[in-house]
Amino acid sequence: MNKQISDSILTSHIPNHIAIIMDGNGRWAKSKALPRIAGHREGINSVREITKACGEIGVKYLTLYTFSTENWKRPSSEVGALMKLLFQTITIEIQKLHKENVRFTIIGDLDIIPAKTAKSLKDGITLTKNNKGLNLCLAINYGSRREIINSIKAIAFQVQNDKININDINEEKIKEFLYTVHMPDPDLLIRTGGEYRLSNFLLWQIAYTEIVMTETFWPEFRRPQLLDAIVEFQSRERRFGKVSEQVK
Repeated sequence: MNKQISDSILTSHIPNHIAIIMDGNGRWAKSKALPRIAGHREGINSVREITKACGEIGVKYLTLYTFSTENWKRPSSEVGALMKLLFQTITIEIQKLHKENVRFTIIGDLDIIPAKTAKSLKDGITLTKNNKGLNLCLAINYGSRREIINSIKAIAFQVQNDKININDINEEKIKEFLYTVHMPDPDLLIRTGGEYRLSNFLLWQIAYTEIVMTETFWPEFRRPQLLDAIVEFQSRERRFGKVSEQVK
């Protein structure tokens, strides 16, 4: 990306919320004859740079798909290494995020995450809860279908106990029971690594999200690639079911 394009996007329509499926760590490592965990380690550098860039250009929310409910099916050695890497990364990075006024949050179920890792994540949430800058959200042990099922159960319980009327159930009521209740729906979803699927990520929330798929593996996805995706987003007309004449 040239400097002219880079400068121009800073004064035009910036996505309020960017969500990213960080894919391709293992394939990046394989392409360099490295162990898969090396790809995950290099991917941390991308997380660091993308988080910084989003804060600088005015993105308010950044949600990163870090570990899905399906990722437990991977070899136990890789899962263990990922949990250790997650603990090490949060321990090292959280103070820096705090100094940069980043508010750190989690969506997903931490109950089966290793206790030491879960504690470090919760401590990070507590430390940064009053920060007013970028909202950095990690989706950990997250699956959108599970999220939706849990919301349905919670609403059914409320109806059963006469706390809400069944006729009051609408989109806004469902949102109240989702993990993402305190954040807006993503404006832009980016998937790296060349795959063309959503992988059970924010299925409810991305109904009208603009989607950009890139062949770039996550360890190579840095600020220039982010800005390219934002330029693509800015070139699109978001109609939300209307016709062009209604949104002009």
